[in-house]
Amino acid sequence: MVTSDEGDGDVQPLWLSDGPATAELWTRMHAEHTRSGLWPLLLDSLDSSDSEFRPWGSGEVFPEQMSSPASHDPASLLAQWWATYTAVDEGDDMLDTDRCLAVTAPFGQTWPGLASRRETASRPDHLAAEYAQAFLADRPQTRLGLVTAASGAEALTVAGWSGPCNYDNDTAKFSAVIRDWEHRFGVRVVAVGFSTLHLSVAAPPVDEHEALLVAAEHFAFCPDNIWQGSRPYTLAAYAERISDAHHWDFWWD
Repeated sequence: MVTSDEGDGDVQPLWLSDGPATAELWTRMHAEHTRSGLWPLLLDSLDSSDSEFRPWGSGEVFPEQMSSPASHDPASLLAQWWATYTAVDEGDDMLDTDRCLAVTAPFGQTWPGLASRRETASRPDHLAAEYAQAFLADRPQTRLGLVTAASGAEALTVAGWSGPCNYDNDTAKFSAVIRDWEHRFGVRVVAVGFSTLHLSVAAPPVDEHEALLVAAEHFAFCPDNIWQGSRPYTLAAYAERISDAHHWDFWWD
C-alpha cells in the first residue's frame, strides 16, 4: 500500500504492484470493478530510469488536500480556465495580441461552450482494454494500481494524484471534468503518470466543428497540450489530430 504525503500521511489511498502490470490483469480487474469496488490504473513513473517510481513509489500523493468532484461544475470550470488561459498579457514579449489569439482561433478569447454528447458506437470498456494493451506494449515498466473508487475519474482524486498541480492543485476539479467526459464521450481512465493522463475514448469527435469544440475543452483542461504539443501550436491543428482518435493523452508542464 502507498502511504500519502511521501509516507508521512494518515491515508493509504492505493495499492501498488511490486512489478510490471500485464494487460490481462488490468482487464480482469477492470471487469470486476462493479463487484470489487476497485478501479485499476496503469501507473507510469516520472521516467524509465526512476528507481523510486515517482510519484507512486515515493508516496507523492496527497488525497487529504483534495475536495470532492461532486463539488464542481465541469462546464463552469472549463469556462473559467479558458478565460484564464486566453487572457492576453500585454507585457508578454514572446506573443503579441494577434499571435496569442491565433493560437485559439477561430474562437479567440470567446468560450465556445461544451461539445455535444456523442452516441457511443463502440463499447467503452472493450476500447479501454485495447488501449491498456497498447499502452503496456509501449511502456513495459508500467505498474498496476488499485483504488477504491466509483470510476476512473474519481480514482484520480481518491489516489491523491497531483499531476496538474502547476495549474490547479485540487485534482477533484479535473476529476469533475473527466467524469463528464465519461458520460459524453465514453471516456475511461486507463493510465496515469507523474504529470500525464491517458484516456480511452469510445465516442470521439468526427467532424471539424465537433473536433474544434472538444479541442477547446482540452485547451481549458490542459493548455500544455496545445502550447507545448506538436507543431503548429494551434487549436485548429490540435483539433485535426484528435478527430476520430480513440485515446486522449494529456501532459502538464
